[in-house]
Amino acid sequence: MQKKQQLTQLIKAASKDILADVVIKNGQIVDVFNGELLTGDIAIHDGMIVGIGEYDGKTIIDAKNQYICPGFIDAHVHIESSLISPSEFAKVVLPHGVTAIITDPHEIANVSGVEGIQYMVSNSENLPLEIFFMLPSSVPATPFEHNGATLLAEDLKPLLQKKQVLGLAEVMDFPSVKSAESSILDKLTMTSQIDGHGAGLDRDGINIYRAAGIQTDHEATTIQEAKERLQRGMHLLIREGSVAKDLSALLNVVTPHNMSRCMFCTDDKHLDDLITEGSIDHNVRLAIQLGLAPITAVTMASFNVAQCYGLQTKGAVAPGFEADLMFVDNLDSFNITSVYKAGKLVASEGKYVGESISSTPAKHSLTHTVQLPNLTTKQLEIKTTSSKANIIEIIPNSLVTKKVVEEVDVANNCFLPSLKNDQLKLAVIERHNGTGNIGLGIVKGFQLKEGAIATTIAHDSHNLVVTGTNDEDILCAISALEKMNGGLVFVKDGHVIASLSLPLAGLMSEDSYQKVNEELVQLKKTLIQSGFQPEFNPFLTLSFLTLPVIPELKLTDKGLFDVKTFQHIPVSL
Repeated sequence: MQKKQQLTQLIKAASKDILADVVIKNGQIVDVFNGELLTGDIAIHDGMIVGIGEYDGKTIIDAKNQYICPGFIDAHVHIESSLISPSEFAKVVLPHGVTAIITDPHEIANVSGVEGIQYMVSNSENLPLEIFFMLPSSVPATPFEHNGATLLAEDLKPLLQKKQVLGLAEVMDFPSVKSAESSILDKLTMTSQIDGHGAGLDRDGINIYRAAGIQTDHEATTIQEAKERLQRGMHLLIREGSVAKDLSALLNVVTPHNMSRCMFCTDDKHLDDLITEGSIDHNVRLAIQLGLAPITAVTMASFNVAQCYGLQTKGAVAPGFEADLMFVDNLDSFNITSVYKAGKLVASEGKYVGESISSTPAKHSLTHTVQLPNLTTKQLEIKTTSSKANIIEIIPNSLVTKKVVEEVDVANNCFLPSLKNDQLKLAVIERHNGTGNIGLGIVKGFQLKEGAIATTIAHDSHNLVVTGTNDEDILCAISALEKMNGGLVFVKDGHVIASLSLPLAGLMSEDSYQKVNEELVQLKKTLIQSGFQPEFNPFLTLSFLTLPVIPELKLTDKGLFDVKTFQHIPVSL
């Protein structure tokens, strides 16, 4: 009966039999259906748009000839990478026009399993930002490392009953899909909405993913890869995050014919980048700068995402759609002046102005997840009988790494870090189950001149990862993270120079986003003062050196891993 009453009121407001709650006048409406602009009053009642034309309302908003766009939807994002809780994340992205997101909580799930997912869902309730979930398909991400939990289909199925849960998140374990392994099939048959993770897959691999019912991919990095995915019926998610910046390379694949299958995502973006650069609005601005028509960019950032994920009342400024809107003063520069959620102002001039947001603290079990063995420098030695070694070479602003073979410095049959050759020691320490596992390797391209940096954010199993110029500072960094219950740290000469505590699963802080950002900015500033000036985010780059589903060479707690051959290999040749 309540739904019938609500529908009756919407129809009466549309018919002008009763006054609409809110009417927006004098705006230029972005029409995502026809790709053009139209004028008219926007009538809003009970948070829904009920008409475009001539209306009177209880409240009148003058758009002052600004452009009115639908709220953006991030098609794929890991909130954990922002380093803050969902409730704080909402305050950050709403001023950037993002009124809904599709998130995959597999970061916290790999640490704390179902309990971690339940925390993310509960912390996301009753927010002005709508947060929809895809259930982690890969916990653990691969069998080539140790993480903190195992999630089978039977663990995930009860969560599908939650209204915020839409389907299965990025399927990363291609070998299991290819071999039709039973446990992955159980997950693939739970739901019809399935995201992909096709990093490095050729056409045959994409064929297999599509045959398995996987519908999207955000891992294309070249025009050819993007086109192959579109040719095989996939939705293409064009990513622009803090490390993976693919938009410039992929944008030319978008044509009037395939545009409806293309959308934007951030995937992983650090808090400071979200604040200074933006979220999906940055993707839109960049796309426009590169020549994409503004209305096409807006459509890709809103309506296309809603259609892909079955959010039928989102993504457009039209009757029957939710009144999730933003005002933009210029479509070319795309400066967002105000944001409305369900017809209520939530952001103005880059600031969150909505109702106060509060959340309950996380359980003790979620804030004490760093369990490490007692370590000595002896356990950090990389033994070698050769002067040649397999080395991970980073590619700035990319998740992909190179596998290179180089001469290395050796003393007493052990690898020595070299500033001259930009070769640093890299270690991954298992932190969940007390296995004592330590993976050791060599990384090139960090340009670190002194000390060590470490973090408990280490995708996707989130063990502790550290790189440094000497063993003593590496040990100091490891110890500091254990005392902080996780986070980011920079150590020099045996002292903690700067740090950011992230006790929530070793991934996030429960503090305000302002405080976390201040500490994060200070951490980066300290690194720069120490001569560290690369054109990439060092901690975010470090956190992805442990991801054994992204080519070419990575490091897990079990050792050096060749992604192309899907096997561990020795450091020494």
